Amino acid sequence: MTDRYLSVDQVAELLGTTARFPRRLIEERRIRYVKVGRHVRIPESAVAEFVQSRTVEPIRPRRVALRRVA
Repeated sequence: MTDRYLSVDQVAELLGTTARFPRRLIEERRIRYVKVGRHVRIPESAVAEFVQSRTVEPIRPRRVALRRVA
């Protein structure tokens, strides 16, 4: 249990969104969370996994060879 547990507001601040977005992720079960009584906490590793799984890597542009026209 070395993971930090974050509140919905902390996750929203970390992601740069409103609190509504992490709440929607929880409601749709798109992110792991822990219920502690009536409180909901999200493990820091779950936020990292969520971001990593939705990260889009840039594509390398193909080198286009210039062709001579005869």
